[in-house]
Parts: sequence; C-alpha cells; structure tokens
Amino acid sequence: MLKTEKQRASDKDGASVSPAAEWNSIDWRTAKAEVKRLQMRIAKAVEEGRWGRAKALQHILTHSFHAKALAVRRVTSNRGKKTPGVDGVVWKTAREKMEAVRSIEQRGYRAQPLRRVRIPKKNSRKKRPLSIPCMCDRAVQAVHKMGLDPIAETLADPHSFGFRKFRRCADAIERLFLVLSQKVAASWILEADIEGCFDKISHSWLLRFIPMRRHILRQWLKAGYIDKGRIYPTDEGTPQGGIASPVLANMTLDGLEAAIRESLPQAKGKKLKVHLIRYADDFVVTASEQYLLTDHALPAIRAFLQERGLNLSKMKTRIVHIREGFDFLSQTVRKFGDKLIIRPAKAAVQSLLRTVRMELRRLLSAPVKDVVGRLNAILRGWANYHRHVVSGEIFNHIDWRVYHMLWRWARRRHQNRSKHWIAYRYWRVHPGPWRFTAVWKEKSGKRYELRLFHLSELPIRRHLKIRSAANPYSALWQDYFAHRLAAKPLRV
Repeated sequence: MLKTEKQRASDKDGASVSPAAEWNSIDWRTAKAEVKRLQMRIAKAVEEGRWGRAKALQHILTHSFHAKALAVRRVTSNRGKKTPGVDGVVWKTAREKMEAVRSIEQRGYRAQPLRRVRIPKKNSRKKRPLSIPCMCDRAVQAVHKMGLDPIAETLADPHSFGFRKFRRCADAIERLFLVLSQKVAASWILEADIEGCFDKISHSWLLRFIPMRRHILRQWLKAGYIDKGRIYPTDEGTPQGGIASPVLANMTLDGLEAAIRESLPQAKGKKLKVHLIRYADDFVVTASEQYLLTDHALPAIRAFLQERGLNLSKMKTRIVHIREGFDFLSQTVRKFGDKLIIRPAKAAVQSLLRTVRMELRRLLSAPVKDVVGRLNAILRGWANYHRHVVSGEIFNHIDWRVYHMLWRWARRRHQNRSKHWIAYRYWRVHPGPWRFTAVWKEKSGKRYELRLFHLSELPIRRHLKIRSAANPYSALWQDYFAHRLAAKPLRV
C-alpha cells in the first residue's frame, strides 16, 4: 500500500525514511487504480455537463501523490528517459525520482526553455524540429495529461484514431475498409494533411478552450526554445516532444467531423456517404459526389482550421477517385472494379528495404546474432503493422529481397571463401526453406540458434475495429475493454 504523509515522514522508531526506500515501497497497482478512479469520475462529470465538478476533480487528481508518482515513473521509463532538457538533468536513481515527486508544485510554476533538436523526416531529406522539455516540465505535463485525457476521450470525434488510448492505425484502416468496400460506397476521396499542425496551433485558441489551469498551459506554450546557444520565443504551436502535445492537438481538431456534417446540403432521400477518418493531423473525407468535397466539405475544413491558426498543406491535399487510389498511413487504398484492395504502400516497402540495407552496411563486421536480432526487430515490427491488409505477395517479395541482401552481405564479409562455404556457414535447414541462422555457444557450453524472421510465415489476420463510441474512462465500457484485451491475439 502507499504510505501516508506521516508514514513517509518517519518510520515507527521515529527515524526518517530514505527517499530511495520510499520510492521502492510504492504500490503501483494501487496508484494506477486511484488515478483511474478519479479519471472515470471526471469523464462522468463531463458526460453530465457538470464542468465545475470536472474542474474540481482535475484539481484533486493533479495534486495527488499517486498522479505525481506515476508521472515521474512515466518520464523515467519511456524512450526519452536518457534525453535531458536544457538543464542537462536526468533522473536515474530511486532517490532522485522520489525527490522529483516531492518537488512537483503548481503554485509559482515556471517552465524552462525547450532544447531544440532536429531529426530526419520520413522519406525526405528535410529535418523535423523537436523541442525537448526538461524532466521536471515533462513530469508536470504528464500529471496534467492525466486530467485532460478523460475530457478529450469523452468529447473526441468518433472516427479519430491517433494518439488515443486503445486506438491505433489498424482501426483507421479498418474504418476505411468498412466505408469504401461496398459496391455502392463513396467514389470520391479528399486526402488532406494539415501544414505544420503542432507548430502552428493558435495559442489564444488553446488558452481559451483547453479545460485546464490557464497559467500552467501558458507556461508550456510560452517557454521558448534554445537552439545553438540562443533563445527564441514561441508565439504559436505546441512543442513536438512534449508529453501533453498530442492530447492538445487532438482536442484542437475535435469537432471537425461535426463541422463537415453541418456544411452539407440537405439530402432528399439520398445518402451523401460523407465520412471523416482522422489519424492525428492526417485525415481523409469520403463523398458520393465530387462537388460535396469541393463546394461544401473543403471550405468548412478550411474555416474550421483557420479559427485555430491552421491551414491545409497545398502539396499533400488533393481530391481523387477511388479507382485512382490514394495512400493513407503507409497503405495504398484502391478499388478494382467493385473490389477494394488495401496493401502496403510502395514508399513503405522501399523505406523498409532501405533500412535493412543500411543496417547490413553498419553491421558488416558485427556478430551474426546481433545482425539477426536487429533485422528481426525491424522486419517483425513492419510485418505486424501491415498484417491486417492484403500483404501476402509483398511479404514474399520482401523475404526474397532480404535474402539477396544477406547473400551480398555474406559474400562481402568473406571475399576469399567459396559460395558453398558461405551457404553452409550462415544458412541452416529447418522445416521448410533454408533459413539464415546465427549459431553460438555461451561460456557454459550451451548452444543457441537464432533464426531470421520470414514475413511470409506471418498469417494475415483481419483487425477487429474498436467501437467508435468506446470510452476507456466510462464505467459503461469497462466490460467491453476487458473482453477486447482478453481476446486480443498474441503477436508472432
């Protein structure tokens, strides 16, 4: 159990308890249950329109020891746990983590400037700017995100799937299939992308409409960033790299579905087949006629975004016919006759093969078990993402390309050896085809084998889309999520 304030101050003999021992004594199951209970109460208050009650519960949650402890645990266990902010501080030891929990205060809170770094964009030579907050600011954001999440989930658009609990890309793709697969389905698609979504959101809009303590939010938004030793102000946008940024962006775009629906003309016994499917700032709109997109949906979208300081990207926004096809979330959606086919996009396949090629160059002299382990992580992750669509032929093609890459890698590694020697050194006969295999012995003398993962052996399995109205913070949906998680198949 979590200790009370008095118990944390001293033990039975009156001696003070060390911060490290206090951190290690936290019962995380109890902490999660207590935070979840408060989040469900917030969601219920929002459903009933009791905003004063929701605000009071948010205050209780963001000031609770449970939430602060979970926030520190999150920022010290995620992928960025070793990445410091401008102060160069990271929390590694149990003592540092417990002292961080005690130091999280909201009265007089001032956010430190962000550290600007740049990472390569996907399929582009350009670089994406990331702004890294300090550990203390990340923890404060994590605490307040716990209070915002129940509100965001309760008010979210039904067919928004990005940065939401228990929702993922496969749900968005399955929604597309359900909307477009029928013979009489919509034929016209608006493929849209918001230009610099995170970097352009209006601060005045966020401060006016995001339901949280305004002075805390203002500190995040106006913190500025340091780039090459110089500090720059932030007059718009929410930092990419902040824990709370995804939920802020989602709440900014929620309501887009209703705005499109209200812009449509009254249908007289005819279905317009207008649907929005959104994942973060990427979205598509379907319609039975082209004019519904050009004359109604598109102006409504632009007006909706302009109010929030955003604009559509001219390069990535276009209207296409379903028989021409379009790419969405690294998958190509196209209709052939009356049959809808969704398969991995050509750019996604090329990106995977490029990654494998670069890894093999980097690991030319590495132990074979490291090579197989790294390739398996890349190939398995990519295959699990694309296993829910028509991927069989593409999986076979990738296996064939990876085999030839490995053969060239082995020939380059052993330039003075024969082909037969190379083949018997790296390929082993298993049930089925020969398999690239790493074989090694530990000091104990035990022999190990690690085989290369073949995408073609992964069964294609249709994804079961989450229900649009499902809310993980509503008591009405707890049984649904429990059954969904219990029935979730294990990934190979």
